[in-house]
Amino acid sequence: MSVDRVFADVLAANEAYASDFRLGGLQSRAAQGLAVLTCMDSRIAPLAMLGLEPGDAKILRNAGARVTDDVLRTLVLATYLLGVDRAMIVAHTDCRMAAGDEDDVHAALDEAGGPDTRSLAFLVTSDQEATLRDDVQRLRSSPYLVRLTVGGFLYDVETGRLAQIC
Repeated sequence: MSVDRVFADVLAANEAYASDFRLGGLQSRAAQGLAVLTCMDSRIAPLAMLGLEPGDAKILRNAGARVTDDVLRTLVLATYLLGVDRAMIVAHTDCRMAAGDEDDVHAALDEAGGPDTRSLAFLVTSDQEATLRDDVQRLRSSPYLVRLTVGGFLYDVETGRLAQIC
């Protein structure tokens, strides 16, 4: 199948979106001074979850809502160049990265017909709250982010409720 056909549905949806596009005047700065790191799980709608609008916050997503080097780099830029002064790390219930261990994820990928992924670390955790606390502490103690206030939260995918952990 050609690439054009594979993406035809989303390109058609984009045409409809662009025909009524109203976000062109937004500034690049985070209007609410907020950055949100959350999981890539499609059950999470970060802006809606927090009562925000486009332009209010910088949204970062990865598997497990983990503070990686790339997240750290992005938050430094957001803090000094894009008006961010607070950050939320939002883990969630029923997260695949908090079920099992690294070997389980590698095995699941192998069973799904994926490549050999043993050279990759997926940052799986068996204690989600302890990992969340560690990731929050990593940001709080970073010499690059002294201006940033950081909190850790857990989102319940069944209720939509957010609980502050640290």
